[in-house]
Amino acid sequence: MYNRIVLNETSYHGKGAIKEIANEVKNKGFKKCFVCTDPDLIKFNVSSKVTEILDEANIPYEVYSKIKANPTIENVQEGVEAFKNSGADCIVAIGGGSSIDTAKAVGIIANNPEFADVRSLEGVADTKNKCVPIIAVPTTAGTAAEVTINYVITDVEKNRKIVCVDTNDIPIIAVVDPDMMSSMPKGLTAATGMDALTHAIEGYITKGAWEMTDMFHIKAIEIISKSLRDACENKPEGREQMALGQYIAGMGFSNVGLGLVHSMAHPLGAFYDTPHGVANAIILPTIMEYNAECTGEKYREIARAMGVTGVDTMTQEEYRKAAIDAVKKLSSDVGIPVDLKEIVKKEDIAFLAQSAFDDACRPGNPKDTCVEDIVKLYESLM
Repeated sequence: MYNRIVLNETSYHGKGAIKEIANEVKNKGFKKCFVCTDPDLIKFNVSSKVTEILDEANIPYEVYSKIKANPTIENVQEGVEAFKNSGADCIVAIGGGSSIDTAKAVGIIANNPEFADVRSLEGVADTKNKCVPIIAVPTTAGTAAEVTINYVITDVEKNRKIVCVDTNDIPIIAVVDPDMMSSMPKGLTAATGMDALTHAIEGYITKGAWEMTDMFHIKAIEIISKSLRDACENKPEGREQMALGQYIAGMGFSNVGLGLVHSMAHPLGAFYDTPHGVANAIILPTIMEYNAECTGEKYREIARAMGVTGVDTMTQEEYRKAAIDAVKKLSSDVGIPVDLKEIVKKEDIAFLAQSAFDDACRPGNPKDTCVEDIVKLYESLM
């Protein structure tokens, strides 16, 4: 038995880190950048923080911004054509998971044209070539797309999300600068932060977890639990710590997988366009309860990392409840809804449950499940 760890070649962390982008482009001999971002980041002058650095360094670039919050197959196909026509030899992805995931798909298809059908990339795709070199600049503290081997694209025609896993798609450079996240509104900060917490908790209890990833996940839970409330209030230290915590969570889960929370959240994004972090946050406590019997003593360490005191004197039932209650409290404190009543329609549950069962994240769940169980879980959240 052996385990694998895949991470960026280089990552920069801290205020002002984006200044290194021009140096990296020049040092690696890239001639032109394909800037992959979204319309809102352009509108609110967030992307310009990076393009101004490229301008000052006289580095040519072209901007592609036709990206939705839940990026679609069409977004990717248009991006591939725009990249080909641009003459660029590297991609600078600026944004949350949407922009970076789109960049990954574009970069993979550009260098592996036999996968031009985006659907063919679902699951673990057997691509032969590394994607176009990506410099990833996250503007949210949640998805950790800048350090993962995963990306998610929405198939609008089939109302489902395509989860793709490919070691060839990981950005060569991650630039995690909390200044790029300072304009995030409170709601988005809360949603992406709870997404990061879900990554850490699911990664910690997933079937593939092992000592090295456990180390990442526990530290990520600790950092996120301490800093998310402050980040939602736009306090600089909270922003800095969340930028770090979500990245550490990504270092872990990217290498061991996730579970049923993400499997159930993905269809909500595809079907109702529900923000991914909100869906995860609502579902997480319920699935923690569902999985508890298969987690050994891990919930004790989750509770400890979340600041619960006295866990060593608690019974297994007590510390499991304490961990779940701590998650609920954090979610409530940052304004996440408690259920799916305003999101899910009862007549859609059967479709959602089948989609969740078919999702690539589901096999990693510590407790084996079935479509009938997932139906009951959705119903319990109504």
